[in-house]
Amino acid sequence: MDINNLLKICIKALLNNKMRCFLTMLGIIIGVASVIAMLAIGNGSKQSIRAEIGQMGSNMIMVSPGNGRFGGVRQSGSSMQTLKMSDFESLVRQTSYIDKITPTVQASGQAIKGANNTPTTIYGVNEQYLDIRGYEIASGTCFTETDILHAAKVCVAGQTVVNELFGDGVDPVGQTIRFNKIPMKIVGVLEPKGYNSMGMDQDDLLIAPYTTVQKRILAINYIQGITASAISEEYTDQAIDEITKILQTNHNIKIGQENDFNVRSQQEMMETMSSVMDMLTALLAAVAGISLIVGGIGIMNIMYVSVTERTREIGLRMSIGAKGRQIMLQFLIESIIISVAGGVIGVLLGVAAAKVIAMFGTATAVSTFSIVLSFLVCVFTGVFFGWYPARKAASLNPIDALRYE
Repeated sequence: MDINNLLKICIKALLNNKMRCFLTMLGIIIGVASVIAMLAIGNGSKQSIRAEIGQMGSNMIMVSPGNGRFGGVRQSGSSMQTLKMSDFESLVRQTSYIDKITPTVQASGQAIKGANNTPTTIYGVNEQYLDIRGYEIASGTCFTETDILHAAKVCVAGQTVVNELFGDGVDPVGQTIRFNKIPMKIVGVLEPKGYNSMGMDQDDLLIAPYTTVQKRILAINYIQGITASAISEEYTDQAIDEITKILQTNHNIKIGQENDFNVRSQQEMMETMSSVMDMLTALLAAVAGISLIVGGIGIMNIMYVSVTERTREIGLRMSIGAKGRQIMLQFLIESIIISVAGGVIGVLLGVAAAKVIAMFGTATAVSTFSIVLSFLVCVFTGVFFGWYPARKAASLNPIDALRYE
């Protein structure tokens, strides 16, 4: 008996029990659709995060205070005061791989205008910060070097703060607000950037001269960080090494001693986030893959029932010359057809589900890998879970099979 005849027999047998065949496929359909949808969500989120980090500048470098000991007690980086303006000035003078650089300080508080107020964060930086972070001015201007020199009470506002204090469609340039108790004149408004993939509002901020935040709001003489951009992405590692060596010299850190500062790049953040998202995607796929196992068990169960119901048919075919391997192949083909057909429907549903999910604002990306993997898993499921019932059918004694009631 050739393969074409076997296929015809298998398809006819499956069509004789359409509803049971569909219900058997259902587990595979749900499993494949779930795997593709979950992988699409994971891949989409990963691409979205990488794109957002890339928008901030893949060549951006951040220097922050490190952990250390003060008075015999180990302090966290947030409470350390290891970065000074002299460090920033040394980097400006000595670095050759840095394009733009700014000291950073920040404070949280209440922005107030008349009867309106909103909680926000004010970032103290210099005028190069906007280029480093990819912000653009929508109206007005940025503060100047003179404003920094005199610790002027001026700021650039994000669109969320503007909307909360002035309402939609109002240009607040020239207006004065208060941050906590300090009056601040708005000299510019930032182009809106919206929420990032981690749910943070990128427009909920005020940007002011670092000297203003240092002296008038925080009353400190140190800086909380340094943000810079390398001259290009390929020089990021050289820039990090250069910054590290300069700061080690400034802080008198000897070989083998722990640095009292941290230097991080956007590339490191991107790699870390990608690693986390890969792990989450694998977890989601594994959870969804459980339904594939359940679907495979369903195929095994139904094929076992089918063998029992068709015992007399098997005996009749054996009595007229069908061999055991042909009987086994017939039931294996039936199992694979059910599995692959369910896989095709599952792929279509999974792709459709990913598109529907994307319509609700969640980033999705269906990959060819997930589709190919689903088909391979479906074929494996059909063979693995169909083998035992097929083997049972092939091992039947023709005489006993013909006597079966």
